[in-house]
Amino acid sequence: MLVTERRERILALVRERGTLPLSELASTLGVSDMTVRRDIDLLAEDGEVQKVRGGVRAIGAGRPVSGAATTSRSELRAIASAAADLVEPGMAIGISGGEAGLALAHELRGIADLTIVTNSLLVSDLFSPPSRSDAPYTQTVVLTGGVRTPSQSLVGPVAVRALEQLHCDLVFLDAHGLDVQAGLTTMNLLEAETYRAFMAMAREVIVLAEHSRWQVVGLTTIAELSDIDRLISDDALPADAAEQLRDHVGRLDVVAAGHSG
Repeated sequence: MLVTERRERILALVRERGTLPLSELASTLGVSDMTVRRDIDLLAEDGEVQKVRGGVRAIGAGRPVSGAATTSRSELRAIASAAADLVEPGMAIGISGGEAGLALAHELRGIADLTIVTNSLLVSDLFSPPSRSDAPYTQTVVLTGGVRTPSQSLVGPVAVRALEQLHCDLVFLDAHGLDVQAGLTTMNLLEAETYRAFMAMAREVIVLAEHSRWQVVGLTTIAELSDIDRLISDDALPADAAEQLRDHVGRLDVVAAGHSG
C-alpha cells in the first residue's frame, strides 16, 4: 500500500469510528505502530485529525454542535492564525482545551521562548521535547492536573489550584456558546470553574469563537461578555451579531475565512 493510500485509509477509518487506538490501526493496515504514529503526526499537522494518548480522533468528535451548524476547518484556521499574530516570543500564554485552542497551538509551534499554560492534553502533546538530546527546548509547557473530560481537557479543583498562582500575558479560551444574556457558556460545570481560573491569571482574555457559537447557550455561565477583552470570530458572523458583540466585549476582530458578505 502506498503512503498516500495508507493515510487516506486512516482518515476514512477515523472518520467512520470517531476515535481509534494506534495498535488497532496498525493491525488493520498491516504496518508497525511506529509507521502509523508517523502518519498520524503528519495528518495532525495538516489539521486532518487530533492526536490523543495512544490513539487518534476525528476532528470535531465529542464536541456538541447547535442545530445544523458545524465547525469549518477554514474558520478555525483563520481564527487561530489571527490569534497567533498576537503572540510574541518570550510571552507566557494560556490555552484552554477545545478545537480552537488546538488549532492555535498548531500555529504557535514555530514561535520560540514561549511558556504555555494549558489544561489540554492534546495541546500539551503538540509541544513535545526535541527529537535530539542536544537540541534546545524552544517552548515550555505547564500542564494542569484535574479530571479528564471526553475532549481530553483537565478540569476541576486540581486544575483551578494549579492556575491560581500563575500569571500570563494572554489567555485564549475556546467558546461553547456566546449570548448577550447568558454570556460565555459551557456544558461542563467543572470546566466553567477552570475557565474562570484561566481568566483570573490573564493580562488579556481572548475568546476564539466561530460564528456558529453565537446565541448558543450552554448549561452554565463562565463569564459575562463584558469580561472578554477580545473576541476573534469569522466573517460568517451576522452583521447584527457583530453589532451586539461590539457593544459588550472589549474588542471584536472578524477575520476572513472565505465567506462572502
